[in-house]
Amino acid sequence: MTVESVKPAAPEARELREPPLAGGGVPVLGHGWKLVRDPLSFMARLRDHGDVVRLKLGPKTVYAVTAPALTGAMALSTDYIIAGPLWESLEGLLGKEGVATANGPTHRRQRRTIQPAFRLDAIPAYGPIMEEEAHALTERWKPGETVDCTSESFRIAVRIAARCLLRGDFMDERAERLCVALATVFQGMYRRMVIPAGPLYRLPLPANRQFNRALADLHLLVDEIVAERRESGQKPDDLLTALLAAKDENGEPIGEQEIHDQVVAILTPGSETVASTIMWLLQVLAEHPEHADRVCSEVESVTGGRPVAFEDVRALRHTNNVVVEAMRLRPAVWILTRRAVRDTELGGYRIPAGADLVYSPYAIQRDGRSYADNLAFDPDRWLPDRVKDVPKYAMSPFSVGNRKCPSDHFSMAQLTLITAALSTKYRFEQVSGSDDATRVGITLRPQRLLLKPVPR
Repeated sequence: MTVESVKPAAPEARELREPPLAGGGVPVLGHGWKLVRDPLSFMARLRDHGDVVRLKLGPKTVYAVTAPALTGAMALSTDYIIAGPLWESLEGLLGKEGVATANGPTHRRQRRTIQPAFRLDAIPAYGPIMEEEAHALTERWKPGETVDCTSESFRIAVRIAARCLLRGDFMDERAERLCVALATVFQGMYRRMVIPAGPLYRLPLPANRQFNRALADLHLLVDEIVAERRESGQKPDDLLTALLAAKDENGEPIGEQEIHDQVVAILTPGSETVASTIMWLLQVLAEHPEHADRVCSEVESVTGGRPVAFEDVRALRHTNNVVVEAMRLRPAVWILTRRAVRDTELGGYRIPAGADLVYSPYAIQRDGRSYADNLAFDPDRWLPDRVKDVPKYAMSPFSVGNRKCPSDHFSMAQLTLITAALSTKYRFEQVSGSDDATRVGITLRPQRLLLKPVPR
């Protein structure tokens, strides 16, 4: 599946309206309490009230964008930048100088630095590493033993990112630290986004201390990686070498903080989103064995029985569609924010300069207005004769425009390869104590997915 980026036609001149205010707010917290109690259902229902809806998060007014066409228009417009409650809550992790949070000329320069590592013609060089890690995962799991899908998904996501982009051979122990720390950090950052009670989070409460310890460990991990590379004197052809050699707009080496923030952006959000998607794919393989069987049959027909390889990925159409459909129903990134930099309009609604906007890929990608049988897991909806029925921007797992994730092809390749390798070796069953209900933080993942691999 591909998502085209076409700039919408300019709207006709018309009188601008004030977006309607969503119901259900409470004093002081506004709609923040609903975003804590049942955020997915709350966001999914907002489109019933309009294509753009006003929310109150504490004292702030935030504009929720609910229609696919308008989220696409917002992503492609220069009237909006990366900012708002989500990014403010992430600053403690991502900093202000990484490609995920920068805007304007700095962001464009950073994209030029990292983009070569993710060019379509650069991805095959990572193939042997992806193959090795995918097959090592299947060998590490023992038939009949319980697999903790959270730690295992993080381990493979971090190892692939480190070995491909940072050339790290030391990530086993660090992957475990990253897994534990990210679970705490992303949960705490979500609370800080929906309930902006700054002073409360500075109190020495147990939850705040746990959050601060986890955040400190994440930054220490990044410092260790950068320091080890500098001390080694090695300059492999990878993304970290490119960062250490990068120049700023004045031709000077970029600062240490920017290098740090860029490595954080490589290791943490990328690992978190890929790992969460792997967890959902494992849940899908267990819940829908008929599609796991189809993946297995497809892989065997393509490979002739040999181990699946990177070079097979393009031919694995159904496997790719299984990945896309899992991402549609359970997107790792379920909420995003932007900020208007000038007075503007969106869908005929007035958006004032400085206003924060929020939208939910989860809500948009599960909307019955865009998808027939919208809550059903149906990978065949991405077949060529059916995908044309999906409205534009109703499926943008890697975003669009100048904020499109640069690692989209890299991520899809590893997800398809991992799904193929696992499905050809095992069937999966949930075991006692497993809980595949959705855990909501900055990203979505199963609460505690425990599976038993059964040999085919």
